[in-house]
Amino acid sequence: MLSDEQLNEILFEQREVFLKKPLGVKREVLNEVEERINLPHVLVLTGLRRAGKSTLLRQIVKKHYLDKDFFYINFEDERLFNFSASEFNRLYESLVRLFGEKKVFFIDEIQNVANFEIFVRRFYEDGFKFFITGSSANLLSKELGTKLTGRHLDTIVNPFSFKEFLKLKEFDFSKNSSYLTKQKAFLKKYFEEYLLMGGMPDYLKYSDPEILAKIYNDTVLKDIAIRYKINNVITLKELYSYLVTNFANNFSYTSLKKFVGIKSVNTIKLYISYFEETYFVKVINKFDYSLKKQLVNNKKLYVADNGFIWVVSKKVLSDKGWLLENLVFNTIKKEGDIFYYSDKHECDFLIVKNKQVFSAIQVCYDLNDKNKDREIQGLLEAVKKFKPKNYFILTNSQDDEILIENKKIIVKPVWKWLLE
Repeated sequence: MLSDEQLNEILFEQREVFLKKPLGVKREVLNEVEERINLPHVLVLTGLRRAGKSTLLRQIVKKHYLDKDFFYINFEDERLFNFSASEFNRLYESLVRLFGEKKVFFIDEIQNVANFEIFVRRFYEDGFKFFITGSSANLLSKELGTKLTGRHLDTIVNPFSFKEFLKLKEFDFSKNSSYLTKQKAFLKKYFEEYLLMGGMPDYLKYSDPEILAKIYNDTVLKDIAIRYKINNVITLKELYSYLVTNFANNFSYTSLKKFVGIKSVNTIKLYISYFEETYFVKVINKFDYSLKKQLVNNKKLYVADNGFIWVVSKKVLSDKGWLLENLVFNTIKKEGDIFYYSDKHECDFLIVKNKQVFSAIQVCYDLNDKNKDREIQGLLEAVKKFKPKNYFILTNSQDDEILIENKKIIVKPVWKWLLE
């Protein structure tokens, strides 16, 4: 057990480090948080490790609490490992002694403390406000759902969008930028960089692939292997490496048994669900009106950020179309339930809202004579069947309109679409 002096030292140091943290690029998701800031609810920021949750907390503290009216605790600090929930009262007393009475807690990676929700519930009912972060969707929702049903609101913090990437590069763009020759050239250059590097803040800042490798390894080891007591880490990594290498390709749980040393389909499903819980990947189903068929049909998997593909994947990416498709998925995943469609032809994405197909999207790096008919027919088949409000083809650089069977198909570059 930590002494009072040690605890004081840790808390004082954590606050000092937090306040020295750069504000960074203003995050788009900050607007969503600000709409909820005056509500009594516990505000939970979840998302991939190192995607910017702590920086978002820093921006909230600066703007709304003037860098003083708050308590801060970081449970990712190894000195607080094995911290017991029964010690929360002592921790609170230390905070009051050091910084005076406050009514707002900012807590990083709270899921590292077992039974944290009991403390949060007790202080919440006493009028305290909480902003908490965590990197595990299942743990946070399960624990908060038990003790704080209806009392917490979740916000997912994703890696940088293309607009945020441009702000990091200090590139000032407007709605007309895509029509100005010089601006357009810069936008295309920056998009090529973003397509390859992704949007993980520290990696963009330092350009060191080891940063991404460490995030991946910490995700697999700390968030999955240790937490779920998985002893065979080598097999676990083999499964995840195979999935990331074959991202955006069809797979079945049964077929995975042929490629990794796991003989149980249920174990494979469980391991993949753990990977999803960390926000590192997302699995989507083939669209079908039958839920049973959705469950048994082949799946597709996408990686949370393109940067990781170069670090984890063993695929030789001579075709950037795979990266383009992965990027598009990560942009639309928050817009509704995402499926792929496959019948005579295939359409990359269907966005479903309120049980209706709202959008159909085809992604193709370069629309040419060899693939044009296949790509158009895949989208057209989905449009005829589901009659979505929006449908278009996204490419790397082409801008066009195609009129076919009384349907006007818009073809546009992904970089322009991302700025709309």
